[in-house]
Amino acid sequence: MGRRHRRRGPQRPRLRGVPGEGRPESPRSRTATDRGRIRDLELGRFGYEVYPFDPQFFLPFPNGDSILLWNDPARNHQELARFSKKDAEAYPKYVAFWTEVMELIEAMVLESPPPLPDLLGMFKGAEAEELAKRLLLQSAADLLDEFFESEEVKAMLATATTIGLPAGPKTPGTALMLGHMLLHEINGVKQTFGYSKGGMGGISQALAKAAEHHGATIHTGAAVQRILTKDGRAIGVELAGEKRVMARAILANVDVKTTFAKLVAADALDPEFIAQVRRIKATGVVTKVNCLLSELPDFTARPGKTVQPHHKGYLDICPSVDYLERAWDDAKRGEPSKEPFLDCVLHSVTDPSLAPPGKTTLSIYSQYSPYRLRDGDWDDRKEEVGDTILETLARFAPNVPHAVEAREVISPLDMEREWGLPGGCIYQTDMTPDQLFSFRPLPGWSGYRTPVRGLYLCGSSAHPGGGVTGAPGHNAAMVVLDDFAGLRS
Repeated sequence: MGRRHRRRGPQRPRLRGVPGEGRPESPRSRTATDRGRIRDLELGRFGYEVYPFDPQFFLPFPNGDSILLWNDPARNHQELARFSKKDAEAYPKYVAFWTEVMELIEAMVLESPPPLPDLLGMFKGAEAEELAKRLLLQSAADLLDEFFESEEVKAMLATATTIGLPAGPKTPGTALMLGHMLLHEINGVKQTFGYSKGGMGGISQALAKAAEHHGATIHTGAAVQRILTKDGRAIGVELAGEKRVMARAILANVDVKTTFAKLVAADALDPEFIAQVRRIKATGVVTKVNCLLSELPDFTARPGKTVQPHHKGYLDICPSVDYLERAWDDAKRGEPSKEPFLDCVLHSVTDPSLAPPGKTTLSIYSQYSPYRLRDGDWDDRKEEVGDTILETLARFAPNVPHAVEAREVISPLDMEREWGLPGGCIYQTDMTPDQLFSFRPLPGWSGYRTPVRGLYLCGSSAHPGGGVTGAPGHNAAMVVLDDFAGLRS
């Protein structure tokens, strides 16, 4: 697990490279990238492989043009200059800005979050307060307007802003999410996304093999019916079939709502705590469509059915910031977006073993699809929404509907029923400013411990939230190790 750390009081990170009196001071932060957990668990020994996308993103536009974002700064400068020379010059400054901000945030990712007064205490002085306002209160659209003039460049960068959030790019508080895409590193390539061999299941398998290597016993196909408690502490779990497994510590990777509203007996908890848990927001806004294609998407902006660079990363449909905001407007009224934002990946281009010879897998993440519909229900409407999603993609790649040999539509309701995500929220609970840092999952309970002694939260509804980082589990494990000796009694 690596070294154990205890918080020793508030520290005040400074944005390195941004001088000026009033800026917060910065300690050397522990890395918050995935590589620490990968190295500590030796996942490479157990089958974990990941490949960076390059290019990262491809956005086609209705006028037949398109934009690519690469891992090479020189190529990006050339690409962005086609739309705006000013924006080509601004992009490295934008990346540098977020690199410094992420360094500040990284200091808080691999430990319990600081209390709100300590968090705000990092921003002292006029300059620092202005930065806090921009990060925590401003909209993504406003921040992008500060750096860029081209609608195409802003559209490319806005795509990561509201992933999984019940918010549009003009919603106050979304600016911070612009930095989400820059908090990643793969094989030494910074600020990049990629593909894990075998998909998300490949990561799970590698983790399982690593755990078993170190002595863990893993049971699958055994649903947990309830968490057993006695005298205010957790003592084990009861599985389907009434089999019991006793333990000194229980780490719940399921969400906070399921943990306390379904698995822990109500008489083991304060009624006010349960009421607070029920008020936590979990808002599904996503529909997934998985397809098997007979041929690659043939984009009007970059024609061809053989593998080209734009087939190798994310294929996004988001022609403008206003387009994304209009999609959110539909969802606010309880309707799936008529023109949804699409985030597509052709996984079999990177890993041909995922599809039969001559076939291609297409995974489409679509937003916005409100969990609560104004008219009808998801069981009746999800295929209709799937049609809208494919029709939207067909405006840019006309061959797609005819190339579909099989498809699966997964609604927010399906995600709740099949995957245990309350409200279909892909982060277990909303990652909005009022549910981040010391507010996650609840004020006073952001340190992984819970009101039930020996029961800990280690999933995405704990700090720092969703995304494939391993940080909530790492942090919860450190707390359990600190507590473990005292759990004997």
